[in-house]
Amino acid sequence: MFSCKKLLEVKNVRNLSKKISILFMITLLFIASFAIKPIEGQAATSLEVSAESAIVVDAKTGKILYQKNADQLLPPASMTKMMTEYLVLEAINNGDISWETTTQISDYPFSISADPTFSGIGLIQDQNYTVRQLYEGMSIISDNATTIALTELIAGSESEFVKMMNAKAEEMGLPEYQFVNSTGLSNADLGANYPEGTEPDADNLLSARSAALLAYHLINDYPEALDFSSMISSELDGRPLENLNWMLPWEDNNFTQFGYEGVDGLKTGYTTEAGYCFTGTAQQGDRRVITVVMKTDSKGERFLETKKLMEYGFSQFSQTELFPAGYQLDGESTLSVAKGKEEEVDLETAESVTAMVKNGEEELYHIEYQIDESLLNEEGELTAPIEKGDKIGEAVLSYSGEEEIAYLNGIGAQQKVDLVASETVEKANWFMLTMGAIGDFFGNLFGSIADFVKGLFD
Repeated sequence: MFSCKKLLEVKNVRNLSKKISILFMITLLFIASFAIKPIEGQAATSLEVSAESAIVVDAKTGKILYQKNADQLLPPASMTKMMTEYLVLEAINNGDISWETTTQISDYPFSISADPTFSGIGLIQDQNYTVRQLYEGMSIISDNATTIALTELIAGSESEFVKMMNAKAEEMGLPEYQFVNSTGLSNADLGANYPEGTEPDADNLLSARSAALLAYHLINDYPEALDFSSMISSELDGRPLENLNWMLPWEDNNFTQFGYEGVDGLKTGYTTEAGYCFTGTAQQGDRRVITVVMKTDSKGERFLETKKLMEYGFSQFSQTELFPAGYQLDGESTLSVAKGKEEEVDLETAESVTAMVKNGEEELYHIEYQIDESLLNEEGELTAPIEKGDKIGEAVLSYSGEEEIAYLNGIGAQQKVDLVASETVEKANWFMLTMGAIGDFFGNLFGSIADFVKGLFD
């Protein structure tokens, strides 16, 4: 039999073994936590996109969150129709046409509609179609014939409409573009119907940056475009129109792998020259992003790559209030006032300064004052009276990080807010102004005499 001493020794050995096992498990877990974290971080913060060019931007400010070969000119295929959609919506907004305006199908769009190589939906001649019907065909299923019919209604011919497209592109400030027809087909595909003033073998051209800027204007100037691009299905002449965007909330199980929360647009595209491309947009809460992928290899790939861009935009950036309304810069928020009951006035931001900020970079943003110099006298003073809320200048957001912050051309004005007077400064009455002037006179006079006397002894 074991003695009590031996039993105690065995018990101690077992306890020690247990402690060593527990310590070993804790050590393994500790090491594993460090081994796993870098992998998770890399997956969340890095981005590899299988597309010739790509971009993701904040739809509110136009801030570019990621870009790859974004300035490369490529055929956009049916993404071209975003410009056609814009001009149709502009014509409706201007009162030139309405959703209920009707038109008939001429020989040119009818021939396109009847050609199975163009995936035409088979329009009927000698029948009235409303603008709404034709727009749905263009937006939902990217139909070419309905697109051409709309251009003829608005401009008289597709040739004249193409001039409008290029003029609007210049007005929008698209950095790289060429519009030669309204559909995104190659002019070679149109045969003798290619628009006058363009080359018979020409193609539309856009960069991913230009496509994103076009989409920015479309959904911000005419948000009703999303009412159509988010429609999963409709019908025309009794035939179904099913959206080509697989990222919408389809119930079809075949598309669930492509779905993404908040997607409501915008435009697919495919030609042999362009490959598979897609301009997408999604909103989650009060945040919206716009994405573009150009020249991917398949229908599904363009949506999977878009999903990567959207996930990156929403997970790595947050809409952040960096400076609240009424914010004042230390030591810079006071200006001298001439002819006022008060000698100074405080300045503050009229509203909060918000931006799409990459996670962890909140402290890299600052604001700088830009005072309106036309409001200052020769001494750099404001002149009373000044009302509370009067605009004195602007508070401009600046960034001190290593990476350069870029915006779509001409966009980003939301990154500055008005700088205003925080209080009212009334004009001093005539007596106080007179006494001040007298005081200034004698002060200057005594100063001059003192300088003169001092000069005698220098």
